[in-house]
Amino acid sequence: MKVVSLVPSITETLFDLGLTSNEIVGRTKFCIHPKEQIKDVEIIGGTKNLNIEKIKALKPDLIIANKEENVKEQVEELMQDFKVLVTNVETLEDNYYLIKQLGRLFGKEEKAQFLNIKTYEVFDIPKTEKKLKVAYLIWKDPYMTVGGDTFISRILEELGFENLFKDQKRYPEVQLEVLKEADLIFLSSEPFPFKEKHIAEIQNVCVDQKIMIVDGEAFSWYGSHLAKRGEYYKDLVNYINQQ
Repeated sequence: MKVVSLVPSITETLFDLGLTSNEIVGRTKFCIHPKEQIKDVEIIGGTKNLNIEKIKALKPDLIIANKEENVKEQVEELMQDFKVLVTNVETLEDNYYLIKQLGRLFGKEEKAQFLNIKTYEVFDIPKTEKKLKVAYLIWKDPYMTVGGDTFISRILEELGFENLFKDQKRYPEVQLEVLKEADLIFLSSEPFPFKEKHIAEIQNVCVDQKIMIVDGEAFSWYGSHLAKRGEYYKDLVNYINQQ
């Protein structure tokens, strides 16, 4: 079966399930894991700006998309000519069923079960000692955060944090003044590449808040990626508890 993946998390998961570049024939430019194996896979644009003609030329048997990461109109165009699986992952339970579904689809049930067990083990760790309110920023100019209905917010909760903006939807714009209500401000390494210099800018307004850069992949990538982030989560929670 020839597969085109339009989703970085899913490309990584397919390889982790045991598929090869003979089967995964197309990926986006943001599909960067696993580093060595994706080299031989054709790039078909970005998640939001697919090269439809390039995808058609690959003649895939299946295209895997995501409700949030891909543009609806582009996915619908591909549906006219190809079988398209549209995924939607908002919770760990959704993630469990995604991996299980992919395992069944490609005859990799045993590997899928292993990845799911590993993922649950990753989150079976001591949580933060206090229920700290976190503002998780994903963008600058304007500053944008995550609402309670996002996958990122669910990961924050799994680690014992409380999303300051849990009562809002999706990715609201925020002013720095509002962030003073947080105990912690996390600056994500993606999609906006926050750096140390941005900490200083925000600290000018949010004087009493602890501000730190976090690995965006650990909070926004789903699929098998979560199963590999156990040490990162442990180190993060331990660091916060020691402050």
